[in-house]
Amino acid sequence: MVYSSEETQEKLERLARLIRGAGHAEGLIPAQWDVLRYLARANRFSNSPIATAHYLGTTKGTISQTIQALMRKDLVKSASRGNDARSVVLTLTEKGKALLARDPLAAMGKDLAALRGKTQKHLGRAVADLLQSETTRQGARLFGSCEGCRMFLAGKEPVCASFGERLSEIDLTGLCQKFRAVKSKTGQIEK
Repeated sequence: MVYSSEETQEKLERLARLIRGAGHAEGLIPAQWDVLRYLARANRFSNSPIATAHYLGTTKGTISQTIQALMRKDLVKSASRGNDARSVVLTLTEKGKALLARDPLAAMGKDLAALRGKTQKHLGRAVADLLQSETTRQGARLFGSCEGCRMFLAGKEPVCASFGERLSEIDLTGLCQKFRAVKSKTGQIEK
């Protein structure tokens, strides 16, 4: 069956609503699950409240309230980044990691993994294209990992040109707020 763009949009909207509804689990609200998921994926350069707010498309005030609620539940902890008390690092506690292991969206991840080769590849590409278009339209940041970033300097000891620091294995696969998509020879952004 071939769906029109309107039918596909309706299905995406319905899926988004179901996803949001599933976020009312384990005593959390969807925004709290979003923060836990983001922090589990963020690299060490992007695990701050402001980067979390940018990723989730929310305000500093809203994200601050959400983080405070997660800290009261002992799911997230906060510490100063280095010697700068104004710069904050957020990490999941062991309790937060254990709760995230029971993420209500884990079943969808299994459904996506069960898609067959070309279907999974085409869906992944289509979703990436839609995300790219929407982030551009809204002027939002496009988060990504080192592999597809033009600031990534590969080598025996990989470095991020944006931060001027060596990258660990965790940094390489984590989401980064300074991500800049690699451009192809035709000038198009590669996803």
